[in-house]
Order: sequence, then structure tokens, then C-alpha cells
Amino acid sequence: MLRDIVKIDENKCNGCGLCIPACAEGAIQIIDGKARLVKDIFCDGLGACLGKCPQNAITIIQRDAEEFNEKAAEEHIKTLQTVPAVNIQSKGCPSTQEIQFLTKNKLTKDNPENRHSQISTWPIQLKLLPPNASFLKNADLLIAADCVPFTYPDFHDNMLKNRVLAVGCPKLDDVSLYRNKLAEIFRSNNIKSITVVNMEVPCCFGLNRLVQEAMELSGIKIPLKQETISIKGEKLS
Repeated sequence: MLRDIVKIDENKCNGCGLCIPACAEGAIQIIDGKARLVKDIFCDGLGACLGKCPQNAITIIQRDAEEFNEKAAEEHIKTLQTVPAVNIQSKGCPSTQEIQFLTKNKLTKDNPENRHSQISTWPIQLKLLPPNASFLKNADLLIAADCVPFTYPDFHDNMLKNRVLAVGCPKLDDVSLYRNKLAEIFRSNNIKSITVVNMEVPCCFGLNRLVQEAMELSGIKIPLKQETISIKGEKLS
């Protein structure tokens, strides 16, 4: 049947996920780094998600599609892992909601109880990081491979303090998505410096190369420093 239904432009979508909480039927999910319509029968075609997309990637079109099935949508919602996805009033999925907070900088190694996390922004996963997040403006950016914070014992004290963190894996994640997102971040936010921290394993050096390619794509030159951590948790460079 011909009816109104959501259409998502994958070229515009940056995978931020802000459209997901707006869809009470759970018809949209992030798949392979992009927002996608899960099934036609879950979409009522009313367009509650339209105003939530910062990239204007969502429109309502008319096409042949299965009729909206309210009962099927209700059953689908029950299978979702995140309850906020059915809350239309939500300001965003907690994993993608932009947050900035003050850190406590008492780093007394002799007294572990006085040591605090140096994370000052959220989200930290590069796939979820909004390119237009306010905390990226004039930031010193730390781009770390996923394994680094688990391996390097002084990550918070020696690397993260006073920097905005983004983490990702150049081997397991969507490299093209990361390249394009980083290029957009570099173009839009006057980044002051970039520190890339990777593990010593060969595939992990792709993170530094990825950042350089993103800079070339953006046309913006930013001071870049690279650090390497051994699999035993030692700083090698």
C-alpha cells in the first residue's frame, strides 16, 4: 500500500542516535554506524523523529510499504535493551547525550582515595561523539585506541587531564565513518591539538594514520602528537 513512511539519507546521517528516543515505536536503530529503519511495519509515518536529527537526514516520503502494525511495534519495543528508546520526552539516548562536567584534579599517588577520573565530557566513543558537541570547541583532543585505558595504568593522570577524550578501534570499527566524522570535527571546532595514543600491535598504528587522513580531508592543520603503549602497559614513545 502507498503510505507515508520515514526515509533516512545515509550520506547525511552521522550515527549520533538522537532520533532513536523520539521514535516511540522503536522503528529506528543504529546499525553499522547509521540510523536505519528496522521494519516498515514499525513506522507509523507521523515523523516524530524529524526534528531530532541535527543533520536533516530524515524525511517523510510516500512509497509502497506494509501497513503500520501497532501490536507488532509494541512487541518489538519489549525486545529492545534500552527503555529510553520509547520515551518521546527524552532529550536523547544516555549513550549519546552531550554532557560536560568538572573534574577533580587531586592526583595524589600516595593516597589512592584522592585520585579521581579525569573524564570531563560524554560521550567518549568516537562513533557516538556528536561532531558539533559544544565541548569540542577549542579543545585539546585525545584520541585513544580502545585498549589503551585498560592497559596503561597512568592513563588518567598522565594523558587525559585537561583533554577531551575520543576512543575507537581502527581494526574492528568502521574506519570510513571515523575518518569522515573526525574531518567534520576538525573543520567545525578549531581543535587546538591532537594526541593519538595507540597500542604497539601493528593494526593499532592505523589510528594515527586515520587521524592524518582526516586532517587532509578537512583541509585543517592541527598540531599532532603520537604515543605508543606496550601490551604490558609501558609508554614506548
